[in-house]
Amino acid sequence: MTTSNELRLLPWAGPEGKPCYLSTDDRDGYMSRLADSVEAVQLGTATELLEQASEVLGDRNANPAEVERLAIELTGALRDVLRVAASRGHLLAAGEPQGV
Repeated sequence: MTTSNELRLLPWAGPEGKPCYLSTDDRDGYMSRLADSVEAVQLGTATELLEQASEVLGDRNANPAEVERLAIELTGALRDVLRVAASRGHLLAAGEPQGV
């Protein structure tokens, strides 16, 4: 069984934005694979948004509404990437192999 210091921070928030954790010994289990998949999507989305940001911010004629939308999306992506980084950092500290 997993000890409390081996809980995995999941890449999504629970009710009221609180963190969700997974307690399992099965790194290849359904929830572990689902978390790995969600993390990969989140990191891919952040990469795409970074490319969009470079284009939009490089356009002197960018619509202010477009810049605002981009800022909102980048804020969400940054939140997701920081959660992935925290989760992976904890896994490294616990000595568990990376899933993605």
